[in-house]
Amino acid sequence: MTATREQVVLLSDDGKPIGTAPKSEVHHLDTPLHLAFSCYVLDDAGRLLVTRRAWSKTTWPGAWTNSCCGHPAPGEAVEDAVRRRLRQELGLEVTDLRPVLPDFRYRAVMDDGVVENEVCPVYVARCPDPASLAPDPDEVTEHEWVPWARFREDALSGGRDVSPWCRLQLDVLPPVL
Repeated sequence: MTATREQVVLLSDDGKPIGTAPKSEVHHLDTPLHLAFSCYVLDDAGRLLVTRRAWSKTTWPGAWTNSCCGHPAPGEAVEDAVRRRLRQELGLEVTDLRPVLPDFRYRAVMDDGVVENEVCPVYVARCPDPASLAPDPDEVTEHEWVPWARFREDALSGGRDVSPWCRLQLDVLPPVL
């Protein structure tokens, strides 16, 4: 049986779907605009799950970032994609999933010229059982639970280096989630 190649949704400049492409072929020097998402997972104590991207990732390998990022499949609701990726990447089931930056969009260029170019709605979710965390090593190389206020302050002050999308999101996310 042949594995299905993961597809991403390509977007026009005004954010409307215009097609699909294999995920493995969209991140390069001229990355087309496509649909993604970011999620910040908090436990009941207000700690944020911060993840470090696996070193095998195409974009920003080894970068610390928010809890989970991903791409909805064609025809998949963004909220369903968030829940799917949280299960796949982190083994987590979450509650209270809600959008906090529904229209977030960014473009970032790596040192080698590879570009991220995404409409990337940002979500927050609650994790009622942090002990259930089971990161996929192909996605996450390290993780930690950090108080939200400390993480935000450290990243915004430059005390913690984070992915460009995470830094841009923190510029506009509220001080309390």
